[in-house]
Formats: sequence, structure tokens, C-alpha cells
Amino acid sequence: MKFVSWNVNGFRAVLGKGFAETFAAMDADVFCLQETKMQPGQASFSPDGYYQYWYSAERKGYSGTAVFTRKEPLSVQYGIGKEEHSHEGRAITLEFENFYLVNVYTPNSQNELARIDYRMQWEDDLRAYLLSLDAKKPVVYCGDLNVAHNEIDLKNPGPNRGSAGFSDQERAKMTQLLDAGFVDTFRYKYPDATGIYSWWSYRFNARKNNAGWRIDYFIVSRRLASQVSDAQIYTDVLGSDHCPVGLILAQDA
Repeated sequence: MKFVSWNVNGFRAVLGKGFAETFAAMDADVFCLQETKMQPGQASFSPDGYYQYWYSAERKGYSGTAVFTRKEPLSVQYGIGKEEHSHEGRAITLEFENFYLVNVYTPNSQNELARIDYRMQWEDDLRAYLLSLDAKKPVVYCGDLNVAHNEIDLKNPGPNRGSAGFSDQERAKMTQLLDAGFVDTFRYKYPDATGIYSWWSYRFNARKNNAGWRIDYFIVSRRLASQVSDAQIYTDVLGSDHCPVGLILAQDA
């Protein structure tokens, strides 16, 4: 079963940059989007053979998530069950027969970590939510998680230490999640791979120079790790400041 996740940095914008062709070429069973930046009805994309689910932020042109799936889920939940996290369209959960899929756009801590307190609360509440799902059936958790976990996950760790996405606090929360029974699938398959990133700043020719960060993930319940056939980062796919990431799981929904 093939999964793809992509922060498109504006769905209406990426539609004009070959998204339909990319979507078709990737031929995913489940395709997750983050940072759709749109309200219902502002764009039309209805690929044959897919169910689709959208969760928009209350604030226009901000945040938002979506999922396209070939198999109809047993249930769909928007948000993570906490009212304080229910205004920015950041999480969609699809329940399938054998697992839960959780598509997330994690809040950015912002310059000078202005939103770090909210981010820490989000991390704790999300981890509790994922563990509550994991107690019922395994979890596939994906999205733009806005953190480079270790120094190997970004080009210039030294100068970025303490910055949003590479603060000690955010990295520790990722460690805490993995220690709670989850696996970073890319590092599971490629523990020593360097120079492979999923986001590049639009400034300073960062993508041309591959001065990037790996902040987009597929994370699974530890008991699914043996079924991870591959974890991919599609660095050659353009259209956003992020590239898509993927997971091949040796089971069906």
C-alpha cells in the first residue's frame, strides 16, 4: 500500500504547477496534503477513484489539511479531540480496518519561538491522542511536523540550533513520541542517509544548494515497522517549498 504526504504551500497555487500530473504519476492509495490554505469550494480537484476529505482553518488562506484515499474509511475525525486545537484545520484521522491514518500539519513555533508554549501543548495533546488510537489498532502518522529531529536531518545544524523547527524543546518532543512506541520510517530504512531533505527556504538559493531540512515524516506504530517496505523522499518533485514524502507498507487497508 502506497502513501504520499505533501505540504503544498497553497493548494490553489500548486494546481497551477502540475499538481494533477504529479498526483496521477505518484499513483498513491492515500495522498495527504498540508497547508492547503483554502476554504471549501475555492478550488476543484476530483480525481477518479478517490474519496476526499478536507479540513480548513477558520482563518482564510491559512493552514488546512486534506486526504485523498482510494478506499473509503470506516470513519473520519477532524481535529484531535481538544477544542483549543480545533480552529486551524491541522489534523484529519481516517480509520481503516487494519490501522488509523493521521494526517497532520504541526504548528510552527515561529520566529524567536513566539509560539513555543502552544507548540508544546500541541505536542503533548497529539501524543496522547496518537497513543489512544494506538491502543485500538496501529497508527500511520504523517505530515509536515515542523521539526528536524537530529543534526543529520538538516544541512546546517550549528547555526540553526535553537531556531523554530530545531529547538531543543521540539526535538525532545519528537524523541518522546518515538520512545512512546513509534518509528520514524525514513530513519528506520535509511539510518545514516545524509543530504536528503523535504523542505528548503525560498531564500538564498537553498534548494539549488540543497540547504534543506527534513521536517516531513511518515511515523508508524512500532509493531508496523516490519511491514515498512520503503520510505521515500521525492526531492525532484517541484511546486512547493516542500517535496512529497512517501511510505510503502506491506499491507492493505
